[in-house]
Amino acid sequence: MLILDEAQGLRSDVLEEMRLLTNYAMDAHNRLCVLFCGQSELRRRLGMAVHEALSQRVVVRFHLPALSRDELGPYLGHLLRRVGTELPLFEPAAVEALFQASQGLPRKINLLAHHTLIATALQKAPAATADHVQAALAEVA
Repeated sequence: MLILDEAQGLRSDVLEEMRLLTNYAMDAHNRLCVLFCGQSELRRRLGMAVHEALSQRVVVRFHLPALSRDELGPYLGHLLRRVGTELPLFEPAAVEALFQASQGLPRKINLLAHHTLIATALQKAPAATADHVQAALAEVA
């Protein structure tokens, strides 16, 4: 299995090479599985006529949409549980500020939440506030 992250940035000749690699079969079985991960630009590029042959080889497509305002709190709670805490480290105003600043995009949420927690820790605050989110925005902008 070959995993290509940020695949939207691959040059056209590299995408053509990926098509050729996925075309290779041995004993009537495909020997290489390629997982293309990327931003919305990847869908647009694969939709171009020049990449039609590669696009036809894509078996599964999935687009992760932006999180809704209601999904953001549980998402942050899930991330915090994954690192071993049940503490409510984001005040509701901070969650709203994160949503406004990230438009619900997971990559932006993750980066901004990380910097928000750093700002919170530096001030030795028990939980992140909207002000901590604003401080984090200055760091990631």
